[in-house]
Amino acid sequence: MTVNRSIRLARRPHGAPVPEDFELAESAIPTPGEGQALVRTRYLSLDPYMRGRMSDAKSYAAPLEIGDVIIGGTVGEVVASNDPKLAVGDVVQNYGGWQDYSLTTSKEAYPVDESVAPASASLGILGMTGFTAYSGLLAIGKPQAGETVAVAAASGPVGSAVGQIAKIKGCRTVGIAGGPEKVAYLKEIGFDVALDHKEPDLRGRLKEACPEGIDVYFENVGGQVWDAVLPRLNTYARVPVCGLIANYNRTEAPSGPDRSAALMASVLTKSLTLRGFIQLEFVREMYRDFLRDTGQWVAEGKISYREDITEGLENAPETFIGMLEGRNFGKTIIKVAD
Repeated sequence: MTVNRSIRLARRPHGAPVPEDFELAESAIPTPGEGQALVRTRYLSLDPYMRGRMSDAKSYAAPLEIGDVIIGGTVGEVVASNDPKLAVGDVVQNYGGWQDYSLTTSKEAYPVDESVAPASASLGILGMTGFTAYSGLLAIGKPQAGETVAVAAASGPVGSAVGQIAKIKGCRTVGIAGGPEKVAYLKEIGFDVALDHKEPDLRGRLKEACPEGIDVYFENVGGQVWDAVLPRLNTYARVPVCGLIANYNRTEAPSGPDRSAALMASVLTKSLTLRGFIQLEFVREMYRDFLRDTGQWVAEGKISYREDITEGLENAPETFIGMLEGRNFGKTIIKVAD
């Protein structure tokens, strides 16, 4: 290749993103400076958090500016290097963004061991996605053998990992997903109960599935799923809040009465723990254990994972839009190059 293609933010989405919010641009391939390496992207991870970075609303991270390359985790091959710790031919994971080539350093890039799993797994079960599940469940959820762990968006890359790790820890697992195909997948990977949130009376079906309540609820969705789960939470239940995908494209507050008073009453009377988190806060203390444990579980067949791979950087915007609408099945990845 002689140019660096990139997908940039053309304008801030209002509600659900549309193709016009993105721009395909071309520029010169960057030259690594002192202490830098040039990485050619093989795989690009698409994740719901990126929708928040496209907004200028106050959040845990600075928003993208108009014209910026969209942020994103990548796996690629070092093709030029002025960093003594990165050699040409090394395969690394970094945050190269939605583009063909990126600059990185050995402080920002992690080596990828393709003997453990395909390189793309470093963007999913053996990367940020898997670590989000591992750290949120174990550090905040603190599941104990015999407890009931419920998971929203359970067929997704985070939710499916949460359910399988909880099962390894001796818990009863309840997965909530959308559609019969995804529900069947939950049963295939070992969930004790799999519920379709698109079917009527989720609250009633949850009550039947969890007669003794829920001890840990891993929140990825919010909205009507949260409304159904809240009454089933046991005293001292723990709720790691990882995402609220049902709210990401909202342009106004939901209709209906203000239910915050009822929520706070439940928090008080049941001594609930609700804690939002970003996986980066656990990296220093847990990432090494995560790589060891999850790599072993994958190798032993105790954890399986599914990838939804689309070829072509130019298809990233449409694939991202579809992911936010629930059209993906598994970890959403763009294959940028061989």
